[in-house]
Amino acid sequence: MEDYETLLKKAQAELPEQASGNERFVIEKIKGHLEGNKTVLVNLKKIAKDFSRDEQHLLKYLLRELATPGKIIRDRVILGTKVSAAKINKKIKKYVSEFVYCSECSKPDTKLVEEKGITYLRCLACGVKKPVKSLN
Repeated sequence: MEDYETLLKKAQAELPEQASGNERFVIEKIKGHLEGNKTVLVNLKKIAKDFSRDEQHLLKYLLRELATPGKIIRDRVILGTKVSAAKINKKIKKYVSEFVYCSECSKPDTKLVEEKGITYLRCLACGVKKPVKSLN
């Protein structure tokens, strides 16, 4: 039978790279390409899932911020104009600061809850509940 130290070292060696880093919440960069005068995004659904947010909410925010039409078709998001990945990533960071990170403790452990027509950001770490702007 192996001793505790040996087992611990073995477990640490088998940890994935990401888990051993100090940042547990990483904003993935957008992946996509241009098709004619449209922009096709292939990983917006995954990014929304990573944030524990509805992809429609994230898309609505991006469309408003980028002032472009767009829609989800199967697993891809099609934007009606050419938009650079850098610009989209900047808007996603802004979305995270407004709708994901807690304004009190700065942790990403939050969820959006709606009460009486008002959307709140509720922090699961510190318990604070703050209203956020509506996207309607």
